[in-house]
Amino acid sequence: MKPLFLFLLLIASISKVQGQSRSLDSLKYIAENAQQDTNKVMMLLSVSNIYSFFNPDIGLLLAQKALDLARKLHFKKGEVQALNSAGQTLDFMGDYPKDLKLQFDALQINREMKDPAGEAASLGNIGQVYNELGEYRQALQYLVPANKIYQQLQGSFQGSFELCNTGEAYDFLHMRDSALYYLSQAYEKFNPKFYGPHMQSFILRHIGNLYSEIGKKDSALKFYNDVILYSGLTNDLVNMSMSHNKIAELYESVHRYDSSLYHARAAFNIAQSVPLKLQILQASSLLVKLYRETQNTDSAFFYLNIATSLKDSLYGKEKYRQLQLLLLDEQQRQQTIEQKSEQLHNQVKFVSLLSALGVFLLFAFILLRNNRLKQKANSILTEQKEKIEETLSDLKSTQSQLIQSEKMASLGVLTAGIAHEIQNPLNFVNNFSEANTELIDELKTELATGNTQQAIELANDIKENEQKINHHGKRADAIVKGMLQHSQSSTGVKEPTDINKLADEYLRLAYHGLRAKDKDFNAILKTVFDPDSGSVSIIPQNIGRVLLNLYNNAFYAVNEKKKQQGDGYEPTVSVSTKMIGDKVEIKVADNGMGIPQKVLDKIFQPFFTTKPTGQGTGLGLSLSYDIIKADGGELKVETKEGEGSAFIIQLPNS
Repeated sequence: MKPLFLFLLLIASISKVQGQSRSLDSLKYIAENAQQDTNKVMMLLSVSNIYSFFNPDIGLLLAQKALDLARKLHFKKGEVQALNSAGQTLDFMGDYPKDLKLQFDALQINREMKDPAGEAASLGNIGQVYNELGEYRQALQYLVPANKIYQQLQGSFQGSFELCNTGEAYDFLHMRDSALYYLSQAYEKFNPKFYGPHMQSFILRHIGNLYSEIGKKDSALKFYNDVILYSGLTNDLVNMSMSHNKIAELYESVHRYDSSLYHARAAFNIAQSVPLKLQILQASSLLVKLYRETQNTDSAFFYLNIATSLKDSLYGKEKYRQLQLLLLDEQQRQQTIEQKSEQLHNQVKFVSLLSALGVFLLFAFILLRNNRLKQKANSILTEQKEKIEETLSDLKSTQSQLIQSEKMASLGVLTAGIAHEIQNPLNFVNNFSEANTELIDELKTELATGNTQQAIELANDIKENEQKINHHGKRADAIVKGMLQHSQSSTGVKEPTDINKLADEYLRLAYHGLRAKDKDFNAILKTVFDPDSGSVSIIPQNIGRVLLNLYNNAFYAVNEKKKQQGDGYEPTVSVSTKMIGDKVEIKVADNGMGIPQKVLDKIFQPFFTTKPTGQGTGLGLSLSYDIIKADGGELKVETKEGEGSAFIIQLPNS
């Protein structure tokens, strides 16, 4: 095993600098000339997987050599991995029938070997092919069982690939909550030690796709740019081309045609250099649309010819015939297996019929669409534009509903604090009302005895008490109005707001809300409000949500430190406001444990949290960051590990 170990070390070093083609060619030479044993199979596959992302022709050739040798050696595990590798490479090249054929072969061998992890991987690969064919419900029939198998494998680091593809399928089926769940699971489960360097780009790209679908373009662009950065480091031309194309689509949707053309051409050129047929088709179709928008008919016609030719190549009659033959072969093989068990026979027959029907309907639709594209290209482009506008409208509506739902959830957190706040004025009202009842009885007695002077003094006391009742009643009324204002749907319109009052109110409500849940919790609250801060034009509900999140995080930090250090430590949370030029600064500081430097760059990323499982979603700071950015402000953090943290909000005072 020593030669294989040294070889894998060499791969690890070369995978970081794959742009050095001379080193990679040397690695290829070593793999091809190694001793004819199982180690050579694994060497060939390792090099094949690297080449597949920037030179699929060589990657496919090496995978085929590995497959032939594995079969010669009766090395079933190597045969399965070679089938998977060759199929993945064919997928990049747009040959879906051959890809499916190899993946079905791998699935059958895994089942014969009773290898659940291998079976799950093959099911996931088949699901990905159906995703790329646009058959998302068919894809889920393979992806969902794959995820269930991985859940049953204790301690398995696998499954990110299948979870990510499941999220993509739900995304295209417009089931956003399910898509977000599976994509976040894929990101959380990702293990760079187990997966190759391309998987991180694969997951981040799909998360970017989801943010793009729900209209969060800034977040989507961040993920796509991260993918381009990682892909450049690993020479991953597949994910790089796809990310350029998605950025081009985002810019096109906001009519920034120059930027869109730049990224669309980059996507086209990268895909063509590999070549990646599906990515060439997507990029050329977008370039047709862009050049028509910019009145460049010659270029539009040039890319239209390319797109039309690729559609015939990917979805033409020959590919349709190959898929039919593939399905027939697969049905015959399934029928042979069905003879062993009547129950298995019924299940396989049902799945096979559904698969045949799904593929038939898919390609019937594709043939019809291609015919219409050739005859009515301009008409279809107009229809697509209308559909995009309608989808964007639906996404905006959905986004508003999600924001309202989250705000109502935060209302539940504030309820305990509001109850505490309103109790004090109500106690005053009750006490003074009881006092007035007694004073009125005394007043009647004095009037009956003719003691006018004493009666006047009692009347004055009653009047003073009534004024106090009125004062505390208005105070309770203000608290209730504040609660109603928080529960109302935000109009999205900025309004002048006393920033000092807003910060102080949410601090008290957050503190008393936590005290209502944990009677043992106590903290020192310090406030330093700049009177010059005055009124700031903001959306108060949105900024209130940000402050509530920062306060809750600060209270959590000091409470955790209190549990560790005991009575010698005094939990303290400080809030201050300050005018700095034309900006208002709000600072929320605590003397908790601080944030470790190694995770400081990740705290504003979605799904990242330092809290234990079940105590945090990892979305609070990410949403707060987006809200402040949308208002034209900044959200920054200052921290010293072991001593505390300070989150600083800067808002324009305009």
